[in-house]
Amino acid sequence: MKANETTYYFCNVINALVLFILGLSSVSAQIENEIESAFQKPETEAQILTYWHVKAFRPQAKLIDIKAIDRKGNMHDVKAIQNSDDTSVLNVKAIVNGEQLPIKLIVKKDDRFYPVKAIDNDGNLVGIKAVTEDGEILDVKGVSKSGNVVHLRAITKNLLFYNIIAVSPEGKVNDVKGIKMLDTTVETVINGIQVYAHVKSLAQQ
Repeated sequence: MKANETTYYFCNVINALVLFILGLSSVSAQIENEIESAFQKPETEAQILTYWHVKAFRPQAKLIDIKAIDRKGNMHDVKAIQNSDDTSVLNVKAIVNGEQLPIKLIVKKDDRFYPVKAIDNDGNLVGIKAVTEDGEILDVKGVSKSGNVVHLRAITKNLLFYNIIAVSPEGKVNDVKGIKMLDTTVETVINGIQVYAHVKSLAQQ
């Protein structure tokens, strides 16, 4: 339970920092209260999760599924995960073989854009792609940066860009963005992988 509490605490701290960067001070205070109250809940209390669908979106076009695709070509769901009434900042995870894998922007090498990948416990990268109804697979990349926000897009062969969004079961829509906490290129290292930015579902401004 201590490991789970530590992980939960760390995720909530990141979310609180995101809100501070975006200037949402009132919501940030609410998250801080949630962090404090989390440790007062009985250990036996079950956490209720709501899964938001992650899609690629372009006006006058169909929504496109976002999937995690492993080395064997197997496709896995990508979800924004809601664990409280606050939906302003949600973690975005790949659900692979029952595990929730973190999705991050990876430090680029010779790429034009920043790769978006899930990272498994062994440090293996799982591609994050948009998959059309016809089976066409589109890259998902971090294409530009405004302040601490990295804009994510699904990219067609003709260089058409699709926004990335998260849609709740009730139809509420958040944007999915990369978030930088530090001025350095390497934000953190997860299982040996250098991370450029975190991927979050954010309330639309």
